[in-house]
Amino acid sequence: MNGTIEQLRVRAQGPNPLVSWTDEKLLLSYRSDRDSLVFEELVHRYEKELFGYLRHYLGDAQMAEDVFQQTFLQVHLKCGQFEPGRQVRPWLYTIATNQAIDFQRRNRRHRLDSLNRVASRSTEETAGTLVELLGGPEPDPADGAESAEQYDVLRRAVDALSEASRQVVMLIYFQGLKYREAAEVLDMPVGTVKSRLHIAMQKLTESLSRVRLPH
Repeated sequence: MNGTIEQLRVRAQGPNPLVSWTDEKLLLSYRSDRDSLVFEELVHRYEKELFGYLRHYLGDAQMAEDVFQQTFLQVHLKCGQFEPGRQVRPWLYTIATNQAIDFQRRNRRHRLDSLNRVASRSTEETAGTLVELLGGPEPDPADGAESAEQYDVLRRAVDALSEASRQVVMLIYFQGLKYREAAEVLDMPVGTVKSRLHIAMQKLTESLSRVRLPH
């Protein structure tokens, strides 16, 4: 208790030393010491990113908040299963995705509602942006109603994909995970991820070819 009070005092007096820690160091430290400040730092790092993913996955902010809380409850309960040498980000997305799937199974009436933006930085291990692969320009927020209409069409097309295809599209194009990270999240070979992505892109292209997008 005294140690925790002292840590709070140090945090109040100066910069947070935990900022420089890697995600892996934070989780391994919490696994051994159960320091609430360490856990708080990990939650803070992922609260916007992971909440955004869950909101688009579930299509509802309140449901996303509930699943977000359940995700970090599982992180607390299962941190002892985290193996040194692994990366935290795909491990965390695995938990979040499984929690979202479980939530959907308990709430069959809810479906994925939207994919508001799809952007990631291209690397040799990632697929670029969804808009690029569909042959369109990256939208400019200043384009206003025209861009909104384009993305409404795109959202409906993504929503019409199978659950397996949506998962791959969202992880790679929305969250910007690398193929190997998405493969770890979905517990499947990288080749299977690429195959599902290829099929999803074909279906999206076919779907959008039947719709006249605004120019």
